[in-house]
Amino acid sequence: MENDREESKIEEKLGEGEVTQYVERKRWLFFGLPFTFTKYTINEKVITVDAGLFNTTENDCYLYKVQDVELKTSLMERIFGLGTVACYTGDNTHPQLFLEHIKHAKEVKNYILHTSEEARRKRRTLNTLNIDADDIDAD
Repeated sequence: MENDREESKIEEKLGEGEVTQYVERKRWLFFGLPFTFTKYTINEKVITVDAGLFNTTENDCYLYKVQDVELKTSLMERIFGLGTVACYTGDNTHPQLFLEHIKHAKEVKNYILHTSEEARRKRRTLNTLNIDADDIDAD
């Protein structure tokens, strides 16, 4: 139980109060218990989703590819202090990345939003919309 408390809190803080890494576990909606085998790790460069017990899957998404972040909370999630963070990315394999039923969801959403903007500035990339140029008639 002590290990769960350590994983669900913020891993490291800098002197200015900035977070450098989050580690959260997907939780059961009922009572918010962390009895699932999915772990989310968010740091300044990448979001990593580790899922599974026997057959495991590790999915990474670079933060500079995150285009938009949304926080979704159902009534049951609000009752148990949970939330779901939806990340809309420019990644081809997973254009939508969901961090489901996590504690500190609003904090995580704000961290991803801020850090993804910083990552784009560092890489000097531009976040643009896909307007489906294939639909434009060529003259």
